[in-house]
Amino acid sequence: MDSSGRVTGAEALLRWFHPGARPGVAGRVHSLVEETRLIPPIGQWVLDTACERLAAWADQPALAHLTIAVNVSARQFHDEGFVDQVLAALARSGARPQRLKLELTASLLVDDVDQVIAKMSVLKAKGVDFSLDDFGTGYSSLSYLKRLPLDQLKIDQSFIRNILTDTNDAAIARMVVVLAESLGLAVIAEGVETEAQRDFLASQGCHAYQGYLFSRPLPVEGFEAFAQRA
Repeated sequence: MDSSGRVTGAEALLRWFHPGARPGVAGRVHSLVEETRLIPPIGQWVLDTACERLAAWADQPALAHLTIAVNVSARQFHDEGFVDQVLAALARSGARPQRLKLELTASLLVDDVDQVIAKMSVLKAKGVDFSLDDFGTGYSSLSYLKRLPLDQLKIDQSFIRNILTDTNDAAIARMVVVLAESLGLAVIAEGVETEAQRDFLASQGCHAYQGYLFSRPLPVEGFEAFAQRA
């Protein structure tokens, strides 16, 4: 959501629906997928599904502006065929590359950052956007950050949770906003759950948000209805 209340996009997250049980949280599903080495086929399925949905939205005026962010694991990104897989998914679906956002984590930068930059540059040249997730929570090198062809930094929800009471979290959030601005990048805050958190972020120059303040996780049909109402 932006500061005017307009829906700008969605993040695609997997949940495990089991009869008689609450949906599994996305993080736990991801851990299971990593453990069972199913990241490559599931990652490809997520890319294909996201691109197909973007292509369908392109024909609907109320939804055509929306983006879909897809999380890419280090294992998936470092696959030698990753770039071709993304381009093939776009080609098969007919989706606009500019509507696809790939979210990378800082852990990707631990191994062969030059290869990471090369792959990002190829996809960036085709129009695909990149967002750096979990920035500030682990390995985050400023020297690498200025070299990456990024479009957006994401303020991790671990800093948002206590942003009104913890001066360190507030300072980190403010730093990410200033850093993004200086590098010509957009910034988005995740895990926004209260109006007070959103208002504080807006006062610091962050005007894009996601979190339970706006909606609980929704299946795609529910999200489409939500976006059209908003």
